[in-house]
Amino acid sequence: MEQNEKKIYRPNVAAVIVSPAYPEKCEFFIASRTDIKDAWQFPQGGIDEGESPKEALFRELKEEIGTDRVDLIAEYPQWVTYDFPPSVAQKMYPFSGQRQKYFLVRLHSTSLINIQTEVPEFNAYKFVPYKIVFNEVTNFKRMIYKHVLDYFKRGGYL
Repeated sequence: MEQNEKKIYRPNVAAVIVSPAYPEKCEFFIASRTDIKDAWQFPQGGIDEGESPKEALFRELKEEIGTDRVDLIAEYPQWVTYDFPPSVAQKMYPFSGQRQKYFLVRLHSTSLINIQTEVPEFNAYKFVPYKIVFNEVTNFKRMIYKHVLDYFKRGGYL
């Protein structure tokens, strides 16, 4: 990117999903992307024009994991911005990165996860405890996830 080129960030939402066993047991939903080998992450997606972050959250959950049956627990108060690593940046052009709004949600016990959606973004998923979530997720998202999860922890949600 040229020095004088302004970076463009894609508006995005991310769902930190805890299992239906929450709060007795705190495990996080992570999924492996279909388009990037060994890239585990929280579900996320772009915010469409005219859509609120909360509307985008529920739409993206339905599109990516086949259900939007969740309870909203908390919202991270700020937007989080990050740059794509070079391996991802080419695919996401003209965006330099993402500007994300994070939500903590609990999956309903009757929710049926289906990652074989119309356009599958994930090929596997699992629930993992806090202490290993950072070992599992893709490198360039670890610091952001740690920052957001620590905020939810300090707030007494985790």
